[in-house]
Amino acid sequence: MLAISHLPLGEGDEDTAVYFVREKARQAPNCPDVVVADYLEAAWKLGDFKGQAGRSLIFYKQPVLAGKSGLRVIVVGIGKDKPTPELFREAGGVAVTAALGTKAQRLMIVLPEKMGGITRGDLAQALVEGVMLGAYRFAKYRNDLDPEQESGGIKSITLHTGGDSSVAGAVHLGLITASAVNGARDMVNEPGNQLTPGHFVKAGRELAKKFGLTCKVFDKSALKKMGMGGIVGVSQGSAQPPALVALEYRGQMAKAPTLLLVGKGLTFDSGGISLKPGAGMQDMKFDMSGGAVVLAVMQALAQLRPAGINVVGLVPAAENMIGPAALKPGDIISQFNGKSVEVVNTDAEGRLILADALAYGVKHYRPEVVIDIATLTGAVIVALGHHRTGLLSNDDGLAEKILAVGERCGEPLWRLPLGKEYRQQLKSEVADLRNVGQDRAAGTITAACFLQEFIGKTPWAHLDIAGTAWDFTKKSYVPKGPSGVGVRTLLELLLNWK
Repeated sequence: MLAISHLPLGEGDEDTAVYFVREKARQAPNCPDVVVADYLEAAWKLGDFKGQAGRSLIFYKQPVLAGKSGLRVIVVGIGKDKPTPELFREAGGVAVTAALGTKAQRLMIVLPEKMGGITRGDLAQALVEGVMLGAYRFAKYRNDLDPEQESGGIKSITLHTGGDSSVAGAVHLGLITASAVNGARDMVNEPGNQLTPGHFVKAGRELAKKFGLTCKVFDKSALKKMGMGGIVGVSQGSAQPPALVALEYRGQMAKAPTLLLVGKGLTFDSGGISLKPGAGMQDMKFDMSGGAVVLAVMQALAQLRPAGINVVGLVPAAENMIGPAALKPGDIISQFNGKSVEVVNTDAEGRLILADALAYGVKHYRPEVVIDIATLTGAVIVALGHHRTGLLSNDDGLAEKILAVGERCGEPLWRLPLGKEYRQQLKSEVADLRNVGQDRAAGTITAACFLQEFIGKTPWAHLDIAGTAWDFTKKSYVPKGPSGVGVRTLLELLLNWK
């Protein structure tokens, strides 16, 4: 869908040209195309367009001026603030949104010249990500699309680099990254009757076969033998059998460190006997967002082939339903590491399946670092809204790395504390742990404290994406619904691991 062009502008087959311009204090924005510059001068004098960030202008060249192509022109403002990758991701999203409002089919995006504060490679990668992510639509199950109301559908996107071949690697990285995010979004958009725990099994095996990963699947029988009472217990009320999917990527260095990713794959969460309210329950198909992120990251790693790391992705996949055998409040289960858990609330199920996967991953793979990602608590939405992912960690250095990468990626996080005083809220009179605190206070923190019981002394970070995986901060490249948040942050973290 995306290619790099070294042809002179106007000699391709594009029907739409896209330019990005800076806002200036007392004059019209500059543009290398003199015809476009004239239009911008007129729009600026009339006060219609100054090049403000987030604004776009569409006009049409006269055929005699257009040559072979480029009849439609979209100009996107990037404002006057210091250029950053996030600024250009947003600009890419604005551009493709404007294009989707027309009948544009073939876009030619003109890469701006190098600007202070950002390399041309970073600029190109950010634009590619913004365009590809902003173009995302999920219409798989719609049969009522009105051709008069819908756009013509963008069939090709070409990036015009002005002959600069040095950005090819950055463009490739942006394309792989955006494709991974959109793949995660696709999974989250699937309804619960289509995306079941078995889908994670199938997806894991297909990724392994297509991209050269190693895939291991532990079915219900194996999970019982392994003592994974959390995954087995949560799925007891469902007709869908659970599974633990393990994907392994091996770098080319003999002594490369192993990093472990664990993503919650709860394909539908009714709350179990501790039933959720009916209003909004249809959105509980998104409770597998963490698992989707892990699969997406593993796919991208397999395509990019970094040499200096080994990465294992674990997805405990289950469905939390009501049934004759469903877990009951007050039941006691035993997790993989032998700890007993009093299940006070069956709607606090994500930590139960994650606990088994974390304990298994730490014991079996002995990773240098563990990161889990999950739509774990509604409490994180109360604390942080839909704008920042909750981060909790037992390692300051790891936490600082993740915070910095998240900020660069436009996926900001906020670190919350851990401590013995919070752990005390999980004390049970009849088991080693309760699965929820003794009251509702600090629910995100006590959930992380629960997970901490299963990772030992391994450096670990927990990303609670309950507020950001769905209805994340409104951005031009983030659709309503699933955001795919976490994919870009984890991928950049891993690709630059030292």
